[in-house]
Amino acid sequence: MIAARWYWVGLLGSGALLAIAYFYFQLELGLPPCPLCMFQRACLVGVAFFCLLGLIFKPKKIGSKLLAFGGLVSSATGLAIAGRQVWLQNLPADQVPECGPDLEFMLEAFPLMQTIETVLSGSGECAEIQWQLLGLSMPAWMVLVFSVMVIICLKLLFIKERNYFSGALGR
Repeated sequence: MIAARWYWVGLLGSGALLAIAYFYFQLELGLPPCPLCMFQRACLVGVAFFCLLGLIFKPKKIGSKLLAFGGLVSSATGLAIAGRQVWLQNLPADQVPECGPDLEFMLEAFPLMQTIETVLSGSGECAEIQWQLLGLSMPAWMVLVFSVMVIICLKLLFIKERNYFSGALGR
């Protein structure tokens, strides 16, 4: 099954990215994640969740399409959030919004929808470039990662798998 190999890639890739973010960037380098970074991590958890479901249940046609759609929603949301952060990072210094409260405080003090709106509007700490590789910031790399995930999910969503019993294309 074509999807099974992509479930492994998605699960291991998302898990590796989450581990690197936490153990290397957060603990080793001491770079605290901004609220938009936390939302991107949540999107990675979403991708990993749908991939894990695929590995556990080994769904057939409709089930695999539903999992691909769930992965697509998680990936596209992560892409939009990472893109928003890249946009914030490229604003002129005088247009960068002021730093806001941290995510933990917002979750305790504000209703959930207000917290989400506040985080997605961005703040100064989300515009700060703390790390780069090959001239790209962390969110820019995540734009690339989520773009690949979106493409894979679209492929899984629209691919016609072979029916291995008859040799014909499935419908």
